[in-house]
Amino acid sequence: MAKKKGGPGKYYRRGISLLELSEMFPDEQSAVDWFEGLVWPEGRCCGHCGSTDTKVSGKHKMPYWCRNCQSYFSVRTGTVIQSSRLPLRKWAFAIYIYVTHLKGVSSMKLHRDIGVTQKTAWYMLHRLREAWDETDLDGMVDQMFGPVEVDETYIGGKRKNMSKAKRFEIAQREKSGRGTTDKTPVVGMKDRATNQVRAKVVPNTGKQQLHSFIGKHAHPTAKLYTDDATVYKNVPYDHESVNHSAYEYVRDQAHTNGIESFWAALKRGYQGTFHHMSVKHLHRYITEFSGRHNIRSLDTIDQMENVVAGMIGRRLMYRTLIEN
Repeated sequence: MAKKKGGPGKYYRRGISLLELSEMFPDEQSAVDWFEGLVWPEGRCCGHCGSTDTKVSGKHKMPYWCRNCQSYFSVRTGTVIQSSRLPLRKWAFAIYIYVTHLKGVSSMKLHRDIGVTQKTAWYMLHRLREAWDETDLDGMVDQMFGPVEVDETYIGGKRKNMSKAKRFEIAQREKSGRGTTDKTPVVGMKDRATNQVRAKVVPNTGKQQLHSFIGKHAHPTAKLYTDDATVYKNVPYDHESVNHSAYEYVRDQAHTNGIESFWAALKRGYQGTFHHMSVKHLHRYITEFSGRHNIRSLDTIDQMENVVAGMIGRRLMYRTLIEN
Protein backbone atom coordinates (compact mmCIF):
# COMPACT_ATOMS: atom_id res chain seq x y z
CA MET A 1 0.00 0.00 0.00
CA ALA A 2 1.12 3.57 -0.55
CA LYS A 3 2.95 5.25 2.29
CA LYS A 4 1.66 8.51 3.74
CA LYS A 5 3.68 11.64 3.24
CA GLY A 6 6.15 12.04 6.04
CA GLY A 7 6.35 8.30 6.72
CA PRO A 8 9.54 6.24 6.65
CA GLY A 9 11.31 5.67 3.36
CA LYS A 10 10.26 7.15 0.03
CA TYR A 11 6.60 7.87 0.81
CA TYR A 12 5.65 8.49 -2.83
CA ARG A 13 6.57 4.93 -3.87
CA ARG A 14 3.88 2.28 -3.98
CA GLY A 15 5.12 -0.95 -2.51
CA ILE A 16 3.71 -4.46 -2.70
CA SER A 17 3.06 -6.51 0.43
CA LEU A 18 3.65 -10.25 0.51
CA LEU A 19 -0.10 -10.80 0.62
CA GLU A 20 -0.56 -8.63 -2.47
CA LEU A 21 2.24 -10.51 -4.22
CA SER A 22 0.60 -13.86 -3.53
CA GLU A 23 -2.65 -12.48 -4.93
CA MET A 24 -0.86 -11.23 -8.05
CA PHE A 25 0.65 -14.67 -8.66
CA PRO A 26 -1.79 -17.23 -7.21
CA ASP A 27 -0.70 -19.90 -9.69
CA GLU A 28 1.79 -20.63 -12.45
CA GLN A 29 -0.43 -19.38 -15.27
CA SER A 30 -0.68 -15.93 -13.71
CA ALA A 31 3.13 -15.72 -13.68
CA VAL A 32 3.32 -16.94 -17.29
CA ASP A 33 0.83 -14.27 -18.37
CA TRP A 34 2.81 -11.58 -16.54
CA PHE A 35 6.13 -12.56 -18.12
CA GLU A 36 4.60 -12.86 -21.60
CA GLY A 37 3.03 -9.42 -21.30
CA LEU A 38 6.43 -7.90 -20.47
CA VAL A 39 8.65 -9.89 -22.84
CA TRP A 40 6.17 -9.60 -25.75
CA PRO A 41 4.46 -6.21 -25.25
CA GLU A 42 3.59 -6.01 -28.97
CA GLY A 43 2.59 -9.63 -29.39
CA ARG A 44 4.25 -13.02 -29.29
CA CYS A 45 7.50 -13.41 -31.24
CA CYS A 46 10.10 -16.14 -31.54
CA GLY A 47 12.95 -15.93 -29.05
CA HIS A 48 15.30 -17.52 -31.60
CA CYS A 49 14.76 -15.38 -34.72
CA GLY A 50 12.30 -12.68 -33.68
CA SER A 51 9.62 -13.73 -36.15
CA THR A 52 5.97 -13.06 -35.30
CA ASP A 53 4.81 -15.90 -37.54
CA THR A 54 4.15 -18.30 -34.68
CA LYS A 55 1.48 -20.65 -33.41
CA VAL A 56 0.56 -22.59 -30.28
CA SER A 57 2.30 -25.97 -30.30
CA GLY A 58 0.50 -27.66 -27.44
CA LYS A 59 3.75 -28.76 -25.81
CA HIS A 60 4.01 -28.06 -22.08
CA LYS A 61 7.60 -26.78 -21.82
CA MET A 62 7.80 -25.23 -25.30
CA PRO A 63 4.22 -24.09 -25.95
CA TYR A 64 4.89 -22.19 -29.18
CA TRP A 65 6.20 -23.01 -32.65
CA CYS A 66 7.94 -20.61 -35.06
CA ARG A 67 7.07 -21.14 -38.70
CA ASN A 68 10.07 -19.07 -39.80
CA CYS A 69 12.96 -20.91 -38.11
CA GLN A 70 10.87 -24.02 -37.37
CA SER A 71 11.78 -24.08 -33.69
CA TYR A 72 9.85 -24.53 -30.48
CA PHE A 73 10.12 -21.71 -27.96
CA SER A 74 8.63 -20.25 -24.79
CA VAL A 75 8.67 -16.87 -23.08
CA ARG A 76 11.99 -17.89 -21.50
CA THR A 77 13.71 -18.35 -24.88
CA GLY A 78 16.12 -15.55 -25.65
CA THR A 79 16.22 -14.30 -22.06
CA VAL A 80 18.57 -14.75 -19.15
CA ILE A 81 16.27 -17.46 -17.70
CA GLN A 82 16.38 -19.60 -20.82
CA SER A 83 16.80 -23.30 -19.96
CA SER A 84 15.66 -22.70 -16.37
CA ARG A 85 13.33 -25.45 -15.20
CA LEU A 86 11.98 -23.48 -12.27
CA PRO A 87 8.34 -22.38 -12.38
CA LEU A 88 7.96 -18.77 -13.50
CA ARG A 89 6.01 -18.14 -10.31
CA LYS A 90 9.20 -18.77 -8.33
CA TRP A 91 11.08 -16.42 -10.65
CA ALA A 92 8.46 -13.71 -10.02
CA PHE A 93 8.83 -14.09 -6.25
CA ALA A 94 12.65 -14.10 -6.57
CA ILE A 95 12.55 -10.85 -8.55
CA TYR A 96 10.36 -9.27 -5.86
CA ILE A 97 12.77 -10.30 -3.11
CA TYR A 98 15.74 -9.15 -5.18
CA VAL A 99 14.47 -5.60 -5.81
CA THR A 100 13.02 -4.98 -2.34
CA HIS A 101 16.12 -5.84 -0.28
CA LEU A 102 18.24 -2.69 -0.40
CA LYS A 103 21.26 -4.43 1.10
CA GLY A 104 20.86 -7.47 -1.13
CA VAL A 105 19.64 -10.95 -0.39
CA SER A 106 21.91 -13.94 0.17
CA SER A 107 21.48 -17.21 -1.67
CA MET A 108 20.90 -18.92 1.68
CA LYS A 109 17.89 -16.72 2.41
CA LEU A 110 16.49 -16.95 -1.10
CA HIS A 111 16.71 -20.74 -1.08
CA ARG A 112 14.63 -20.83 2.11
CA ASP A 113 12.13 -18.21 0.94
CA ILE A 114 11.17 -19.81 -2.37
CA GLY A 115 12.03 -23.46 -1.75
CA VAL A 116 15.01 -24.14 -4.02
CA THR A 117 18.51 -25.39 -3.28
CA GLN A 118 21.19 -22.91 -2.24
CA LYS A 119 23.10 -23.67 -5.43
CA THR A 120 20.03 -22.86 -7.52
CA ALA A 121 19.38 -19.67 -5.56
CA TRP A 122 23.00 -18.57 -6.10
CA TYR A 123 22.64 -19.09 -9.85
CA MET A 124 19.28 -17.29 -9.89
CA LEU A 125 20.71 -14.21 -8.20
CA HIS A 126 23.59 -13.99 -10.67
CA ARG A 127 21.11 -14.23 -13.53
CA LEU A 128 19.09 -11.39 -12.03
CA ARG A 129 22.26 -9.29 -11.71
CA GLU A 130 22.92 -9.94 -15.39
CA ALA A 131 19.70 -8.07 -16.22
CA TRP A 132 21.31 -4.81 -15.04
CA ASP A 133 24.72 -5.38 -16.61
CA GLU A 134 25.67 -2.48 -18.90
CA THR A 135 29.11 -3.68 -20.01
CA ASP A 136 27.74 -4.70 -23.41
CA LEU A 137 26.14 -1.29 -23.92
CA ASP A 138 29.32 0.69 -24.62
CA GLY A 139 28.40 3.93 -26.35
CA MET A 140 24.71 3.44 -25.56
CA VAL A 141 24.66 4.42 -21.88
CA ASP A 142 23.60 8.03 -21.38
CA GLN A 143 26.34 10.32 -20.14
CA MET A 144 25.81 12.35 -16.98
CA PHE A 145 25.42 16.12 -17.31
CA GLY A 146 26.05 16.70 -13.64
CA PRO A 147 26.93 18.04 -11.29
CA VAL A 148 28.84 14.78 -10.94
CA GLU A 149 30.63 13.34 -7.93
CA VAL A 150 33.48 10.87 -8.47
CA ASP A 151 35.20 8.75 -5.85
CA GLU A 152 36.82 5.39 -5.41
CA THR A 153 36.59 2.77 -2.68
CA TYR A 154 38.17 -0.57 -1.84
CA ILE A 155 36.31 -3.83 -1.25
CA GLY A 156 37.75 -6.73 0.72
CA GLY A 157 38.08 -8.43 4.07
CA LYS A 158 38.92 -6.70 7.31
CA ARG A 159 42.58 -6.70 8.27
CA LYS A 160 41.78 -7.70 11.85
CA ASN A 161 40.22 -10.96 10.64
CA MET A 162 43.37 -12.06 8.80
CA SER A 163 46.12 -14.21 10.20
CA LYS A 164 49.18 -12.53 11.67
CA ALA A 165 51.29 -13.81 8.78
CA LYS A 166 48.87 -12.41 6.20
CA ARG A 167 48.75 -9.03 7.93
CA PHE A 168 52.54 -8.91 8.03
CA GLU A 169 52.78 -9.82 4.34
CA ILE A 170 50.38 -7.05 3.38
CA ALA A 171 52.17 -4.52 5.59
CA GLN A 172 55.44 -5.35 3.85
CA ARG A 173 53.89 -4.75 0.42
CA GLU A 174 52.25 -1.47 1.39
CA LYS A 175 54.83 1.21 0.95
CA SER A 176 52.71 4.23 0.26
CA GLY A 177 49.67 5.44 -1.64
CA ARG A 178 45.92 5.24 -1.29
CA GLY A 179 43.91 2.18 -0.41
CA THR A 180 45.27 -1.23 0.49
CA THR A 181 46.94 -3.90 -1.60
CA ASP A 182 44.71 -6.65 -0.19
CA LYS A 183 41.48 -5.06 -1.45
CA THR A 184 39.92 -4.53 -4.86
CA PRO A 185 39.46 -0.95 -6.10
CA VAL A 186 36.09 0.25 -7.39
CA VAL A 187 35.47 3.64 -8.98
CA GLY A 188 32.05 5.27 -8.95
CA MET A 189 30.21 8.37 -10.07
CA LYS A 190 26.89 9.90 -9.08
CA ASP A 191 24.86 12.50 -10.96
CA ARG A 192 23.26 14.88 -8.47
CA ALA A 193 20.59 15.94 -10.96
CA THR A 194 19.27 12.45 -11.76
CA ASN A 195 20.57 10.53 -8.72
CA GLN A 196 21.94 7.91 -11.11
CA VAL A 197 25.08 5.96 -10.25
CA ARG A 198 27.73 4.29 -12.40
CA ALA A 199 30.36 2.08 -10.77
CA LYS A 200 33.05 -0.26 -12.04
CA VAL A 201 35.74 -2.59 -10.70
CA VAL A 202 39.14 -1.37 -11.90
CA PRO A 203 42.59 -2.99 -11.73
CA ASN A 204 44.03 0.12 -10.08
CA THR A 205 43.22 3.74 -9.26
CA GLY A 206 45.76 5.24 -11.61
CA LYS A 207 45.20 8.25 -13.83
CA GLN A 208 44.52 6.22 -16.97
CA GLN A 209 41.82 4.09 -15.33
CA LEU A 210 39.98 6.90 -13.55
CA HIS A 211 40.17 9.45 -16.35
CA SER A 212 38.91 6.85 -18.82
CA PHE A 213 35.96 6.06 -16.54
CA ILE A 214 35.12 9.74 -16.14
CA GLY A 215 35.38 10.41 -19.86
CA LYS A 216 33.04 7.54 -20.68
CA HIS A 217 30.27 8.44 -18.22
CA ALA A 218 30.49 12.21 -17.63
CA HIS A 219 29.48 14.65 -20.36
CA PRO A 220 32.29 17.11 -21.26
CA THR A 221 30.20 20.01 -19.92
CA ALA A 222 29.54 18.38 -16.53
CA LYS A 223 30.77 19.99 -13.34
CA LEU A 224 33.02 17.53 -11.51
CA TYR A 225 33.50 17.16 -7.76
CA THR A 226 36.15 14.87 -6.24
CA ASP A 227 38.37 14.58 -3.20
CA ASP A 228 41.95 15.88 -3.22
CA ALA A 229 43.60 12.78 -4.74
CA THR A 230 46.38 13.78 -7.12
CA VAL A 231 45.00 11.44 -9.78
CA TYR A 232 42.15 13.89 -10.39
CA LYS A 233 44.46 16.81 -11.13
CA ASN A 234 44.38 18.07 -14.71
CA VAL A 235 41.17 16.20 -15.44
CA PRO A 236 39.68 18.00 -18.49
CA TYR A 237 36.50 19.15 -16.74
CA ASP A 238 35.24 22.09 -14.74
CA HIS A 239 36.53 20.58 -11.51
CA GLU A 240 36.49 21.30 -7.79
CA SER A 241 37.82 19.13 -5.00
CA VAL A 242 37.61 18.97 -1.22
CA ASN A 243 40.72 18.40 0.86
CA HIS A 244 39.92 15.27 2.86
CA SER A 245 43.49 15.06 4.10
CA ALA A 246 42.91 18.39 5.87
CA TYR A 247 39.53 17.21 7.21
CA GLU A 248 37.61 19.32 4.71
CA TYR A 249 34.50 17.44 3.57
CA VAL A 250 32.12 20.18 2.36
CA ARG A 251 32.84 23.56 0.82
CA ASP A 252 29.75 25.22 -0.62
CA GLN A 253 28.66 22.75 -3.36
CA ALA A 254 31.97 20.88 -3.38
CA HIS A 255 31.66 17.47 -1.71
CA THR A 256 31.43 13.77 -2.53
CA ASN A 257 28.80 12.86 0.06
CA GLY A 258 26.41 11.40 -2.53
CA ILE A 259 28.73 8.78 -3.98
CA GLU A 260 30.10 8.03 -0.50
CA SER A 261 26.53 7.30 0.62
CA PHE A 262 26.35 4.74 -2.18
CA TRP A 263 29.61 3.16 -0.99
CA ALA A 264 28.14 2.96 2.51
CA ALA A 265 25.12 1.01 1.23
CA LEU A 266 27.38 -1.32 -0.75
CA LYS A 267 29.56 -2.03 2.27
CA ARG A 268 26.56 -2.61 4.53
CA GLY A 269 25.48 -5.23 2.04
CA TYR A 270 28.99 -6.70 2.05
CA GLN A 271 29.24 -6.88 5.82
CA GLY A 272 25.63 -7.57 6.78
CA THR A 273 24.30 -9.74 3.96
CA PHE A 274 27.01 -11.41 1.91
CA HIS A 275 30.00 -11.25 4.30
CA HIS A 276 32.24 -11.94 1.31
CA MET A 277 32.29 -10.90 -2.34
CA SER A 278 34.85 -12.78 -4.36
CA VAL A 279 37.09 -10.79 -6.69
CA LYS A 280 35.87 -13.02 -9.51
CA HIS A 281 32.22 -11.98 -9.10
CA LEU A 282 32.66 -8.55 -7.51
CA HIS A 283 31.65 -6.77 -10.72
CA ARG A 284 28.30 -8.59 -10.59
CA TYR A 285 27.61 -7.35 -7.06
CA ILE A 286 28.59 -3.82 -8.11
CA THR A 287 26.09 -4.16 -10.97
CA GLU A 288 23.39 -5.25 -8.53
CA PHE A 289 23.83 -2.37 -6.10
CA SER A 290 24.15 0.21 -8.89
CA GLY A 291 21.07 -1.11 -10.66
CA ARG A 292 18.95 -1.21 -7.51
CA HIS A 293 20.03 2.31 -6.56
CA ASN A 294 19.12 3.64 -10.01
CA ILE A 295 15.50 2.44 -9.78
CA ARG A 296 14.86 3.19 -6.11
CA SER A 297 12.37 5.93 -6.91
CA LEU A 298 10.09 3.58 -8.90
CA ASP A 299 7.10 1.71 -7.54
CA THR A 300 7.86 -1.91 -6.67
CA ILE A 301 5.96 -3.32 -9.64
CA ASP A 302 7.90 -1.00 -11.96
CA GLN A 303 11.16 -2.18 -10.40
CA MET A 304 10.18 -5.78 -11.06
CA GLU A 305 9.24 -4.98 -14.64
CA ASN A 306 12.57 -3.20 -15.08
CA VAL A 307 14.40 -6.43 -14.19
CA VAL A 308 12.33 -8.51 -16.61
CA ALA A 309 12.98 -6.00 -19.40
CA GLY A 310 16.71 -6.31 -18.74
CA MET A 311 16.54 -10.10 -19.04
CA ILE A 312 15.65 -9.98 -22.75
CA GLY A 313 18.49 -10.81 -25.11
CA ARG A 314 20.88 -11.96 -22.39
CA ARG A 315 22.34 -15.32 -21.42
CA LEU A 316 24.43 -16.41 -18.46
CA MET A 317 25.49 -20.04 -18.49
CA TYR A 318 26.33 -21.80 -15.25
CA ARG A 319 29.66 -22.96 -16.67
CA THR A 320 30.56 -19.31 -17.29
CA LEU A 321 30.04 -18.56 -13.60
CA ILE A 322 32.15 -21.40 -12.25
CA GLU A 323 34.99 -21.43 -14.77
CA ASN A 324 38.32 -20.11 -13.55
